[in-house]
Amino acid sequence: MESPLVVGVDGSDPALEALDWAVDEAVHHGLPLRVVHASLWERYEGVVPSWTTDRPPGQVLAEHVVATAAERARRRAPGLGVTTAVLAEEPAAGLLAEARTAAAVVVGSRGRGAFAGLLLGSVGLVVAARSPGPVVVVRGDRYALESRHGRVLLGVGEHGADAAAVRFAFREAAVRDAELDAVRAWRRPAHTPAGHPLLTGDGGGPDERHATGLLERLLEPAREHPGVRLRRSTVEGPAHRVLTERSAAADLLVVGARRRAGPLGLELGRVAHRALHHASCPVAVVPRREPEGAEADR
Repeated sequence: MESPLVVGVDGSDPALEALDWAVDEAVHHGLPLRVVHASLWERYEGVVPSWTTDRPPGQVLAEHVVATAAERARRRAPGLGVTTAVLAEEPAAGLLAEARTAAAVVVGSRGRGAFAGLLLGSVGLVVAARSPGPVVVVRGDRYALESRHGRVLLGVGEHGADAAAVRFAFREAAVRDAELDAVRAWRRPAHTPAGHPLLTGDGGGPDERHATGLLERLLEPAREHPGVRLRRSTVEGPAHRVLTERSAAADLLVVGARRRAGPLGLELGRVAHRALHHASCPVAVVPRREPEGAEADR
């Protein structure tokens, strides 16, 4: 059976934006859509009159949320295969369980009850940090959500863990008929001696050349997608700042993440963490498991 694209819903506006984005994504890739709501019923006691059904009121509300979302998905894409699930679990735990058999998991940037000061809801953060597969946190303006820019932005990091993210980004660009903007940021040395190429106008010296070489090596999957329009860039500056600025002209930002064996914690590198909180477009976090004791993602 083909792995579905899973989207988490809770009835909030960000979740509906994530649902619409997930519907379009499922159509792009020819995948079925699985609409999931996970919650603990007791949180909703008293919201729906108990005399309306023999089932717990919280379950009634959860089933209504899912049914409404599924109907919205079918109206948006009438030929799309849609299944639903209502899980009596904590939202993050439920979505992580679904992630084991999903092509990817899609969540909104915030959900019901999120504190106003949080840029990213706790469910999205936990799922993005712990999922064994790709997670997309849907955020951004209408141009990005409706894929009007025609560009997928790929942040290329230092480690081979980015290989999975590179492949993911090429597939996204291919199905969208979009340009792939692959970016590798590099940093200017803190103490540049006199006569160094940075001061004489001869470019970025060995640091920029290293970034360029790394970018070329990690873009090997380009040969599998000859029709993808590829733009390569090496940019001086902190990677998180470079990517969040360039995300304003992108429909999707793809970043890698490393998963170490052993007990799971919040395993997001600084770049992915900043992107999830500040990017101007949806962010896909694509993990690759690393041996226990491997160096954390930077």
